[in-house]
Amino acid sequence: MTRYLIIDDEPIAHDIIKEYCDLLPNMKLMKHCYDALDALEYLRENTVDLIFLDLNMPKLRGFEFLKTLTNPPKVIVTTAYQEHALEGYELNIVDYLLKPFSFERFLKAVNKSIIFKRDNTSVHPKQSGDERIFFYSDKKHIQVLISDILYIEAAGNYAKIVLKEGNLVIREKLSDVLEMLSPNTFIQVHKSFIVSKVHIDTIEGNRMLINSHKVPIGKFYKSKVHSSLNL
Repeated sequence: MTRYLIIDDEPIAHDIIKEYCDLLPNMKLMKHCYDALDALEYLRENTVDLIFLDLNMPKLRGFEFLKTLTNPPKVIVTTAYQEHALEGYELNIVDYLLKPFSFERFLKAVNKSIIFKRDNTSVHPKQSGDERIFFYSDKKHIQVLISDILYIEAAGNYAKIVLKEGNLVIREKLSDVLEMLSPNTFIQVHKSFIVSKVHIDTIEGNRMLINSHKVPIGKFYKSKVHSSLNL
């Protein structure tokens, strides 16, 4: 369960973010905060996993609020002002959503928060195999266990997610899917394939076997594969 706060002085922004979050399982709104001082008061006694933070608010602006937190949770900035993006990334935010943003763009930001670590590296935060990611397939948003993903295969502007049981076809380029996933767990082995390292059974020549699936290794990726797997 992801516990989140919305900090924004515009009620319509609260409505949009909550509406988007309600479309996703395991998202629990803890409080609507209409200024940063209200959020500070709440965080003195409570903890959350994720904050959706506006920048231009009365009394205390978004980044100034963020600087006051000694151990901040993950933060997704939501703002109409693009010029503050660089400062936001210097403060180690997860993502920067420029208003108005679509649900698809919002979903990518939430997915990034799953694999985001506050030392500014996107890595898988747990090794327990219980982390999940959202994919849009067949007109619905499907939550998938990361540990269930065997490999991803490119198909033009689409990608096929091959799972332990079944497949999903999503309208995403392979490069965009790769950005959603942890480099500690996944590696691109061919221009058309990303694989989960833990599911590789054998490697022989220019191909690997993953749960009886044969996946090619591109010649330009071979040295990177060997280095990543300590071969």
